[in-house]
Amino acid sequence: MTNERQLIQKTKEMIDGLKSVCATYGLGNASSEYKIITEIFLYKYLNDKFIYEVKRVDKNFNENTPTIEVEKYLYNLEPNDFSILTMRMNSNVAKIKKEYMISYLFNNQNSTFPDFYQLFDNALVGISNDNIDIFSVKTGSKEKIKLFDSLSSFITEENKRNSFFRAIISRLVNFSFEDAFKEKYDFFSTIFEYLIKDYNKDFGKYAEYYTPNSIARIIAKILAPTPTQNVTLYDPAGGSGTLVLALAHQIGEENCTIYTQDISQKSNEFLRLNLILNNLVHSLGNVIHGDTLLNPAHLNQDKTKLAKFDYIVSNPPFKTDFSDTRDQLDTEKFRDRFFAGVPKIPNKKKDSMAIYLLFIQHIMYSLKDNGKAAIVVPTGFLTAQSSIEKTIRERMINEKMLKGVISMPSNIFATTGTNVSIIILDKSNQDEKALLINASNLGKPFKDGKNQRTVLLPEEIIKIEDTFINQTIENNFSVLVPFKEIEEKNYSFSAGQYFDVKIEYQEITQEEFNNSIKEYKSKLTQLEKESNILFSNIMKSLEELNYE
Repeated sequence: MTNERQLIQKTKEMIDGLKSVCATYGLGNASSEYKIITEIFLYKYLNDKFIYEVKRVDKNFNENTPTIEVEKYLYNLEPNDFSILTMRMNSNVAKIKKEYMISYLFNNQNSTFPDFYQLFDNALVGISNDNIDIFSVKTGSKEKIKLFDSLSSFITEENKRNSFFRAIISRLVNFSFEDAFKEKYDFFSTIFEYLIKDYNKDFGKYAEYYTPNSIARIIAKILAPTPTQNVTLYDPAGGSGTLVLALAHQIGEENCTIYTQDISQKSNEFLRLNLILNNLVHSLGNVIHGDTLLNPAHLNQDKTKLAKFDYIVSNPPFKTDFSDTRDQLDTEKFRDRFFAGVPKIPNKKKDSMAIYLLFIQHIMYSLKDNGKAAIVVPTGFLTAQSSIEKTIRERMINEKMLKGVISMPSNIFATTGTNVSIIILDKSNQDEKALLINASNLGKPFKDGKNQRTVLLPEEIIKIEDTFINQTIENNFSVLVPFKEIEEKNYSFSAGQYFDVKIEYQEITQEEFNNSIKEYKSKLTQLEKESNILFSNIMKSLEELNYE
């Protein structure tokens, strides 16, 4: 087992240990469990990152210095010296006072005043307050949402709070993230997916379905196949950040700035954690908790118009009830952005309102003149002839921004049985052609709990990426279609409608043709005779029955 695999296994065991404590105290599968687990996980990560950074900036230590020695040094540090030390640290490292450190809590867990749970709460709240300028996310009205909340209120039986947090702290001291700080995106994407796997079933009204890493990596590779610098990435339905994180890693975390918005508080908490784990703390101030469609938060430098972005990626919710805001969106104020219209409220099923159509229009509006985008959509969108769907596709063709479409296998998302496709937009597309890929026959099915999932194999992922990037044509898999031909077929984006229908034939001589015809005639004559005999026998049998 490699060091990375060992580290992944140990990290998973730590996560499992925290979940086991929650289960023991009756919090397993409770609505509050995700908050307890993710906040304590992040607390541990920031604590260890702080100590690791002390070793890096303080000449008294090196990377081999035992952690316990660093902690003793910090306990005896005067407040002024502590401030000087933290000023030398990287800005993406949370500053943690001695009384908020995990080792301090562990050493004082048996103190009776204050109660230990209060000591734990004070540590979380204190870290939040001391680091609010860098580690907070914002609401649409620019209020700051702190890094941590006190957690003891989730333990309803007050007499169990001390023992709960003692059990938690014991799980934390037996593990260290120190070796993980040298790891990159692949490590942390694996850990993040494992951490939230039990909590990604319901991200809230506007949040994404959890996007598989395979989809995120395909999109990232296709959008940014070559190096680029100083670019902006945006997801208007940010969810847990899978798509923007994969793209940021592909481009280089230091070469981009991320912007997101999502109406789900839970999603924003997961996204913040994801950004911190992947060295994108500088983008935390651009994570907005709010309604993207009604109150888009990201504006241009003059604060006069909506911001435009270099790259936009999104797996928006497909259908949900937005009847409360529907009529507000369908007004002159929003007409430029929602050029194709706003879906109506269904008579019987409000939660089937096609909100993804608004997100597509918002994304098209928010792209820079040379911007690129990837949007996950229901496959039905590719051919739907309803007014809004068709109008959106017409604009993609008429403004020459459609770069291609990839239709994915069914059940590629564990949380929805809806077949999905990926729309790729590129405003710098000069070819007036689009590559349509039918990847629906790829993938390997397997059972994921109660759900049937399809997983793309590594070689299939590479095939999709290479086919799109190189604009390769392959029978019954990919086809390069001129915009004019798409227009002639009612703006259909379905690859299958453009595949050549191949008819197998072989050349034969006139004599061979005549012999074949003669043979067919002979067989037909014989069949006719047999048919007549059969008919005669049937009639005779009927006469005998009638006679009887």
